[in-house]
Amino acid sequence: MAIHQRAGQIANQTDLVNIPKLMSHYYSITPNMDDVQQRVTFGTSGHRGCAFNGSFNQQHIWAITQAVVDYRQSVNINGPLILGIDTHALSYAAYLSAIEVLAANKVTVHIQQNDGFTPTPVVSHGVICANREANITGAALSDGLIITPSHNPPQDGGIKYNPPHGGPAEGNITAWIESRANDYLRQALAGVQKLAYAEALASGYVNAIDLVTPYVADLENVIDMRAIANAKLRIGVDPLGGSGIFYWAPIAARYGLDITLVNDKVDPSFSFMPLDKDGKIRMDCSSPYAMAGLLAHKESFDLCLGNDPDYDRHGIVCPGTGLMDPNHYLAVAIDYLLTHRPDWSDSLAIGKTLVSSALIDKICAFHGKKLLEVPVGFKWFVDGLAEATIAFGGEESAGAAFLRRDGTTWCTDKDGFILGLLAAEILAVTGKTPGQRHQELVKQFGQSFYKRIDSPISLENKAKFALLNAETLNATVLAGEAIENVLTHAPGNNAAIGGIKVTTANGWFAARPSGTEALFKIYGESFISEQHLAEIIKDAQALIDKALNA
Repeated sequence: MAIHQRAGQIANQTDLVNIPKLMSHYYSITPNMDDVQQRVTFGTSGHRGCAFNGSFNQQHIWAITQAVVDYRQSVNINGPLILGIDTHALSYAAYLSAIEVLAANKVTVHIQQNDGFTPTPVVSHGVICANREANITGAALSDGLIITPSHNPPQDGGIKYNPPHGGPAEGNITAWIESRANDYLRQALAGVQKLAYAEALASGYVNAIDLVTPYVADLENVIDMRAIANAKLRIGVDPLGGSGIFYWAPIAARYGLDITLVNDKVDPSFSFMPLDKDGKIRMDCSSPYAMAGLLAHKESFDLCLGNDPDYDRHGIVCPGTGLMDPNHYLAVAIDYLLTHRPDWSDSLAIGKTLVSSALIDKICAFHGKKLLEVPVGFKWFVDGLAEATIAFGGEESAGAAFLRRDGTTWCTDKDGFILGLLAAEILAVTGKTPGQRHQELVKQFGQSFYKRIDSPISLENKAKFALLNAETLNATVLAGEAIENVLTHAPGNNAAIGGIKVTTANGWFAARPSGTEALFKIYGESFISEQHLAEIIKDAQALIDKALNA
């Protein structure tokens, strides 16, 4: 894809979404259930859509929330539900719609006081802590809903469900909720209970509490905050207008940190954002174009941190080296944690998605640690983090979480706060930025070259991805090297990839269809050269095209 001519430049007025028009569409459009694009569809991160397209409207949220209530009742989840919200325009409207249904169904809802924002990791951490206490006292279990489309453009909305384990819901749960919600939409919402918002607030089921302080106070149990304070690091933070913006001041005050917000704006049009590579406004903290505003400050601080709107992703900016590739930082974080968490059990595994860098494999082998390689999606790490059998779970798209310093569960969803603060701990303890540590790892294990590309595909061929295997691929060589493995199931848990991964001695590629678009994604990595990586990608495209069209 060609880079847009204004990528990295601040958005113009013509780039901005018409917020009043967007909100009007949220309330006025009735989804057309004959159009598959307007039905509820839960992908790897819940249901996402846009009010303009009839794919994220008030009726969707009413139906989804009622379906979540029905699911809770079917499995006897009767404790409080923590409701999180990010800063997208549609999020607040959906938040009110969800409260109307939850209160009508007599579900106790915990929200941040003063209608404050609540990031994804705070919801996960809150559910974990509440249920740890419930298991002691015998109280009912809690769960969570988060209103967010993550880093998607300003016109998008999203909603995702986290059951009592605190992490993203498993596929069987999301399939149940999706089916139930679509049934409600087909029946013109018959059976959906709801109150007017004012009545919901007066019902006694909506409790506004302080969700910030417990999370901030607990951070010292997962990060060495004293080391960061003692090192007197100067940290620059760009929340990208996201839900964690009001957490940094309490963090700085409690732990005596020198944190400066280089951008303190919250604006549902995200008018302060530089355009992403395709010319769209997208709050992607792993994109150097979207992060151009923070990159301008990289030499003014010892370390700079950025996050997406719901704070489940992280971006690490180091002076001299700039924005870190997510794969590079995952490798650095894992290497550091394996040598600086003495209370962690030697039996703990390290989790990574199978499209993450093989540098992680090399680091795990060096430290003698078990590697758990799973399909794309953070949900595959939830059980391991909840049961404290994996120390770290990370995915190539800049999302990760890890255990507390004592080896117990911190959260079971991606946490952009702790990954950013870990970067500060690494610098404080080692005296080297994560960027410098990556350069040292390259000297030790070799340099890797990594790329992901998206290619258009027909719906017919998209459906054929499930048929790909070693036999249908029918190849023995990739980019001049003998093919060693052709995988359709992840080696860490034997779960279906939804596509295929092919490995050689010095490289690999993986291909999988997009869950929401007529695209397929090819990921590739080489430990030889950029040219070798280009050959891997070229051969991968040819092999996939040939296999799908056979």
